[in-house]
Amino acid sequence: MKIPFLNLALQYDAMRPMIDSAIQRVLNSGHFILGDEVEKLEVELANYCGAKHALTVASGTEALQIALLVCGIRRGDEVITSAFTAVATVAAIEMAGARPVLVDIDPLSFSLDPGLVEKAITAKTKAIVPVHLYGYPVDLDAILKFGKKYDLPVIEDCAQALGSQYKGKQVGTWGKMGAFSFYPTKNLGAYGDGGAIVTGEDELASQIRLVRQYGWDSSRISQQKGVNSRLDELQAAILRAKLPYLQADITRRHELADLYSSQLAGSKIPTASPRPGSLPALHLFVIRHPQRDALRKYLADHGIETRIHYPVPIHQQKAYLSLATRADDFPETCRACQEVLSLPFYPEMTDVMVKYVCQTILSYPGV
Repeated sequence: MKIPFLNLALQYDAMRPMIDSAIQRVLNSGHFILGDEVEKLEVELANYCGAKHALTVASGTEALQIALLVCGIRRGDEVITSAFTAVATVAAIEMAGARPVLVDIDPLSFSLDPGLVEKAITAKTKAIVPVHLYGYPVDLDAILKFGKKYDLPVIEDCAQALGSQYKGKQVGTWGKMGAFSFYPTKNLGAYGDGGAIVTGEDELASQIRLVRQYGWDSSRISQQKGVNSRLDELQAAILRAKLPYLQADITRRHELADLYSSQLAGSKIPTASPRPGSLPALHLFVIRHPQRDALRKYLADHGIETRIHYPVPIHQQKAYLSLATRADDFPETCRACQEVLSLPFYPEMTDVMVKYVCQTILSYPGV
């Protein structure tokens, strides 16, 4: 049996009539930037998230960058975030002019360790960016407590977490803003890049609208400095076609995760653990193994494609060596990078496919 890590063609086949119709609707309209499709998607996203405002932008990275900019982040400021995340998180902070300050993770949830956050706060700290990695919500109560204590805005990196809930409320709506990604592999993916920012504050929403398009007012006169970060109508229409099916897809992801967990129960294979009171959207299903690379090769030899999210800690990558202060910085992050392995995981997978993956893992010596 051959099992790809992800198969977006299957998703398209299942939704072909709705997606083709959405694309044709835009082509017939002759309007391709910030039009009716974008406006309707923003309303639908806000309703889905339970937020007052949702503003679309060109990517998840720029969603985080713009959220930081409208919070007043400037050159020389420091922004605290997780040491174990996609490079995009750190890139967005630097794009806003700030210096990323990395904090190690809790090994069970792979997310920012709240016990280490307060130690990282300095007079230069101007924001905290918790990352809901793999779709697992962070300990928002603790992070928000620090934000309130030190008057720091909390901007949630929800790039992998659309649909995740913390204590019955959608992530992205707990902090000052939430930044989302519609990269094609995400739970709600476009057929190109895209992102969105949600907020409950009218003034922030107005600022985001200005900043995402050169600071233009309705007369296209720049009232302030801005960027070019606009979601196009084709991507908005595709996302609108897919959004009504997102919750069913998340339900299926939970079924697959439960099957993975039950099949691997009793083995020496640990998986990510959601925090009590949280309901992850399960973007990825990740296991850990001390012989990760050998296990990955073994699975590949049996037709199973896997990925590693993420193989090298950010502070050990050439572009970001300056973010480390000591050789032994971020031990849990470093250990995770050596052990994590993402298994095939998408709603179109069958139970038979999951069982085959698990049987193959369990046949690996030492498991």
